[in-house]
Amino acid sequence: MGRGAVLAFMLCLLGVTVYGEDPYIYYTWKVTYGTISPLGTPQQGILINGQFPGPEINSTSNNNVVVNVFNNLDEPLLFTWHGVQQRKNSWQDGTAGVQCPILPGTNYTYKFQVKDQIGSYFYYPTTGLQRAVGGFGGLRIFSRLLIPVPYADPEDEYWVLIGDWYGKSHKTLKMELDSGRSIGRPAGVIINGKNAKGDGSDEPLYTMKPGKTYKYRICNTGLKDTLNFRFQGHGMKLVETEGSHVVQNVYDSLDVHVGQCYTVLVTADKEPRDYYMIASTRMTKYNLVGKGIVRYTNGKGPASPLLPSAPVGWAWSLNQFRSFRWNLTASAARPNPQGSYHYGQINITRTIKFVNSVSNVNGKLRYAINGVSHVDPETPVKLAEYYGVADKVFKYNIISDEPPTDLRAITIAPNVMQTTFRTFIEIIFENPGKVLQSYNLGGYSFFAVAGEPGTWTPEKRKGYNLLDAISRHTIQVFPKSWAAIMLTFDNAGMWQLRSEHAEHRYLGQQLYLSVESEEKSTRDEYNLPETQLVCGIVKDMPRPPPKYV
Repeated sequence: MGRGAVLAFMLCLLGVTVYGEDPYIYYTWKVTYGTISPLGTPQQGILINGQFPGPEINSTSNNNVVVNVFNNLDEPLLFTWHGVQQRKNSWQDGTAGVQCPILPGTNYTYKFQVKDQIGSYFYYPTTGLQRAVGGFGGLRIFSRLLIPVPYADPEDEYWVLIGDWYGKSHKTLKMELDSGRSIGRPAGVIINGKNAKGDGSDEPLYTMKPGKTYKYRICNTGLKDTLNFRFQGHGMKLVETEGSHVVQNVYDSLDVHVGQCYTVLVTADKEPRDYYMIASTRMTKYNLVGKGIVRYTNGKGPASPLLPSAPVGWAWSLNQFRSFRWNLTASAARPNPQGSYHYGQINITRTIKFVNSVSNVNGKLRYAINGVSHVDPETPVKLAEYYGVADKVFKYNIISDEPPTDLRAITIAPNVMQTTFRTFIEIIFENPGKVLQSYNLGGYSFFAVAGEPGTWTPEKRKGYNLLDAISRHTIQVFPKSWAAIMLTFDNAGMWQLRSEHAEHRYLGQQLYLSVESEEKSTRDEYNLPETQLVCGIVKDMPRPPPKYV
């Protein structure tokens, strides 16, 4: 082969290397109703391909994930990919503010990239209270092979999806909220869709070989309660939380707030027999316990009925949160260490303070942020914005950067706040109530500061230590306390900031952040996908030309 032909061949290879797309993985889901018995009593649940919990999404950083969802329910359906940042692509975030629902008897194909992320996440249906009866499952993102992981490969890895459970249909729970009432306390706690009876008849959820180390991915997929998770007789080495490698400490138990995920390593170095995994409610007037069995492969004997106790009080939980430290030398999704970006040196361009409240409006319960209780219009706010008819659907910025003096007065309306692209913003959350609050911000991870009891003042900023903070996508705000997050709004789109408590979120404790790039470039945001569903006032409108070039 001549030198010219060799050169041409090498250039072709180079072209493939440079311009080739990241790998695709494909899933087909058939979503149906089915009979499940998480607490021993049969009830209707939501199944995916006949499974409860749903099938795992198994991906690697930068994979393109394609999920074709067939809705065989009798009501609309949407899925969100909790914790996936959807870079430049809020169209696939699966919330009512960005996407029209998948109608009964139809299908829709989600396509998104798990760009520059690793870790343990989960998906769930966002319509109404559907998550209360299933439709959720694990979503894991492995590091690429060329990226070192700061621990040895485990023998195997397992999902542990914990959550409170109400035992009622999602339609009944929705009717209770629509009538102005609270859904009250749950009926129990489940682990991977069940609760061990403890009478010797339970089959193990997982098995472990003596002397081997296993990875457990723990997520709280429930509706309301923080759960304390512990592994009978075994310590848990925390290695990752919400996409960040952490300084590896061993914990006897972990408080897992609603919407949070932790990844731990457990070594099978105890007497070979059965052991319980335990999840129990925290910071509540009731004590509900869920159990699941893990069995040593050479085990002889049942699990001890003596369960390790959970901690008491929320101060313990706050102190545990403060003990988590970002591993500044470990790589995450990219080859560079997580600590390469020194956010503490960036000037804050805007401070927003959000205060949650609850009140009765016309005799019905409503929750709010800064006095505004969100409702979803018939037309998703992102579609209205893209089609240029936002003024016919909602008003921007009816919420201010500071809470009103009177938090008892609540305005019910679509709640959309504008932010400036690529600005570094500090968001303060204050919780004047007696119940722990937990929030998630779609499209982003952020630096979280645990805060402290009392109200926030600018002087408190001096106490921030971002080198000790941790990057995550949920933040908990303890009773009568504050917490802070800081982030650069560098992901253009329409992103939901929501309470992770289902009742609070459904009754208004959420808003959308509109982040638009002035350059109108596809480098910053994707155009409306050709396959995107349309509804509301834009349903019969001509499709607009590409907004971004």
